[in-house]
Amino acid sequence: MRIVVAEDLTLLRDGLIRMLEAYDFDVVAAVDNGPDLLKALLEHRPDVAVVDVRLPPTHTDEGLRAALSARAEIPGLPVLVLSQYVERLYARELLADGNGGIGYLLKDRVSDIGDFIDNVNRVAAGGTALDPTVVSKLLHNHELGQLTPREREVLSHMAQGRSNSAIGAALFITEKAVAKHTNNIFAKLGLQSSDDDNRRVLAVLRYLDG
Repeated sequence: MRIVVAEDLTLLRDGLIRMLEAYDFDVVAAVDNGPDLLKALLEHRPDVAVVDVRLPPTHTDEGLRAALSARAEIPGLPVLVLSQYVERLYARELLADGNGGIGYLLKDRVSDIGDFIDNVNRVAAGGTALDPTVVSKLLHNHELGQLTPREREVLSHMAQGRSNSAIGAALFITEKAVAKHTNNIFAKLGLQSSDDDNRRVLAVLRYLDG
């Protein structure tokens, strides 16, 4: 699987490269600034990009801007963003078009290599990988009073890209109960249910952030 890495901290960038290559990813480009990231994404059209939000030259949102510009040229380009902070604006912009795989993980919570690799693969396959803290911040900033506490839990797990069976295992409830909660969530939020897990998660997150 071909991958582009964007990280301005040399040690972290080199660590990401070694880790990804150890899991048979082909790192076709590793850059440390926004302009070079955009160039690499358009040139290589990777299967997935792992991108730091804050890159030179401005150290603000250069990484995200480059990724969004590339997605405008290459619809559905899978992008997994790494950030030091929870930024609702960044999450909203990343989720805005709903095309292709997307992810938003906090750097200091990426401690399990296996989970990180699973998230990279999920995003590359067109799925969603959102840090629970990011999901929680999105949920807590919107009026979702019509949902029960359990439905909020289910919605949070859905936003992390988990299947009904995985949600059931995490919450110690049956898959049938998860399906019931999911249907209730869509009904209360006025959203059409869908068999496409990624599309339904994106729809829910767009609603929450709208």
